[in-house]
Amino acid sequence: MNKAANKLSDSQQLNINLGDRSYPIIINQQSFDFAAVSDKLNGKKVLLVSNETVAPLYANTVIDALGECDVSLCVLPDGEVHKNSQSWLKVLDDMADHGMSRTDVLVSLGGGVICDMTGFAAASWMRGIDFIQIPTTLLSQIDASVGGKTGINHAKGKNLIGAFHQPLAVIINTDTLNTLPQREFAAGIGEAVKYGGINQPQFIAWLSERQQTIMSKSPEVLVELIAQCCDFKVQVVEQDEKEQGIRALLNLGHTFGHALETATNYEGYLHGEAVALGMIMAAELSAQLGFCDNGLRKTLENLLQGFDLPIKLNKEITADKLVQLMRLDKKVQSGKHRLILMKGLGQAFIETGVEESDLLKAIEACR
Repeated sequence: MNKAANKLSDSQQLNINLGDRSYPIIINQQSFDFAAVSDKLNGKKVLLVSNETVAPLYANTVIDALGECDVSLCVLPDGEVHKNSQSWLKVLDDMADHGMSRTDVLVSLGGGVICDMTGFAAASWMRGIDFIQIPTTLLSQIDASVGGKTGINHAKGKNLIGAFHQPLAVIINTDTLNTLPQREFAAGIGEAVKYGGINQPQFIAWLSERQQTIMSKSPEVLVELIAQCCDFKVQVVEQDEKEQGIRALLNLGHTFGHALETATNYEGYLHGEAVALGMIMAAELSAQLGFCDNGLRKTLENLLQGFDLPIKLNKEITADKLVQLMRLDKKVQSGKHRLILMKGLGQAFIETGVEESDLLKAIEACR
């Protein structure tokens, strides 16, 4: 873990260093801890944005933890299919009704969908106001809440509308994972494996050795898992905040994965499941292009399957459809496909100009 990480009695804190946009990531086992940003909340109006699943579980506890703030609650429908302009406008409407000014604060409470939409609303309102992320799923705790990527989906593709906007803080309470359905918890592991595939091969071994304790949600192991993943992402974001270079490596598995989500109207795969299968496709493509041997795909398949993640493409999804959707991916440049491939475990790199015939072949090989 980097020098910015500090172990507390029952929690850990990391700091992401981005000049005047720096902020803490607080990982706690039992509470929603606003102490690090209390001075920035005093006397402010707060809109707490959550969804129909999470709000009944945790909204009152968070409102109590916010103390003397003037808090209003915005509850959105649950699910990736609702990560759209209609939900975003609902947040903005509620901000207007609450009389929020440029000095007030948004707070997200939910998974990656809520994190992304709340951040985008914060970036949009009066050209940018402060917000705090409270991620409640494993995937959002280790990825979506950190790094300042915000946005909503378009009918033509995932996350096509958005902005870079860093939060005031990320506040993680691992107890929220106890109410998370097991499938969604497992989906978060897809993003964790991604970090190992990029540049942390020793983390793959760490995950493999602790598979049972992770899946049983051991509190101590969860704190360590989340802290390691956040630290990996922090190190990349500090070097490349707005994805002009190496931050693109964090998209390993995502070009294929986003196409899978869009092709199934965000209902066939959870995001982490799509990323997992996308990594298999990336490994297959890497082998077909001669960058690595077939053992890489097998290693990833064994690990992902052990966490109940998909490794085979459903027959009803055509390769042609996926490639068509991949043409709208944000990483396409001048009409050429730009993917994150691997030369081996922990050796990801950016490959430009991938031919569509190679994409089709790799996708078909993963059925």
